Amino acid sequence: MPIDDIPELGFASLAVRAGQQRTFEGEHAEPIFATSSFVFANAAEAAARFSGTVAGNIYSRFTNPTVRVFQERLAALEGGETCIATSSGMAAILATCMALLKSGDHIVSANSIFGSTISLFTNYLSKFGIATSYVPLSNLAAWEAAIRPETRLFYLETPSNPLMELADIRALADLAHAHGCLLVVDNCFCTPALQQPFPLGADLVIHSATKYLDGQGRCVGGAVVGDRQRVGVDIYGFLRTAGPTLSPFNAWVFLKGLETLSLRMRAHSESALHLARWLEAQPAVERVYYPGLPSHPQHELAKRQQSGFGGIVSFELHGGREAAWALIDATQMISITANLGDAKTTITHPATTTHGRLTPQERETAGICEGLVRISVGLETVADIQRDLERGFQRIASHSDLSATRGETTDR
Repeated sequence: MPIDDIPELGFASLAVRAGQQRTFEGEHAEPIFATSSFVFANAAEAAARFSGTVAGNIYSRFTNPTVRVFQERLAALEGGETCIATSSGMAAILATCMALLKSGDHIVSANSIFGSTISLFTNYLSKFGIATSYVPLSNLAAWEAAIRPETRLFYLETPSNPLMELADIRALADLAHAHGCLLVVDNCFCTPALQQPFPLGADLVIHSATKYLDGQGRCVGGAVVGDRQRVGVDIYGFLRTAGPTLSPFNAWVFLKGLETLSLRMRAHSESALHLARWLEAQPAVERVYYPGLPSHPQHELAKRQQSGFGGIVSFELHGGREAAWALIDATQMISITANLGDAKTTITHPATTTHGRLTPQERETAGICEGLVRISVGLETVADIQRDLERGFQRIASHSDLSATRGETTDR
């Protein structure tokens, strides 16, 4: 019996088993189909495949068995009808907008989204006559006030990057649907292991598979999950034509990542909560942004909407950029990189990296201050992460030369 026909499998079982269809070779692990094209039995079969009257593989730009397993598995985990995998998370967002929007349409977006997404909306979709208005993520009245007759789509990340602000998904879904709009939720930070937007009313879910779905920082990819028409026909049609395609190898890597997703997300969440509590006690820290803390203004919403609080902790330091860079440069184990969702803990200064292409006004609107530091808490022993950060706090406290470069002040 195909695994997808077995009723009532739990999340962890789906993460390991969903979507796999063994070949005649009887392999246990999913194979990588490293082929650009597929052979047809005859001309009639080729014609039927190309016309869409018969399902099957055609060309790896838009049909590949390894990619298909990843798509079916992620759709099962999110509870969506279908999934289309893409070459990156940004490609997933682009494919969604290009497939579902047209010139004259309008997007209402949270202002606290990934900097590249803001650039896509503001600098590129605007060239095609698609306008975007930005509103505070958690301000439902602001979302409603921004709606126009031509509004077609609400876009948000929850929790947000990097301030870990939350949106009430159910409330936004009700508002969007009352005005004939789609609600698109980027579920990158929580993954379906911790948050399920579809039961709360979301229409589409976006992923950067590069992050937690992989879990070890190995490959770049993305995905859109949703219904059979919008995702399975409309977005699939854009992928087939424009080709922002996920490679079979990357799909295979993500499949291996999904197998341990539930375990990893619980471990990330546990360590992140421990670290967030420790950071709140540090004199150099002005504020910690983590929804697992009772001090977070949306802590109760996080408990209702998520089954865990995730692995991202951001905090604001007294002393602005000078203090932030000093702390970052003093670390010896933590990786200085803007990627997140890795088994290895990473640290970055959002104002000059992930959100560095935004204008100062855009960063201010998004709440990205110069003293903000973001940590993606990995799977190391949390005491070792704390000790590494303590080096930075000691440097700040000792009033050492904060302008010294990393290469001049540390031996890594």
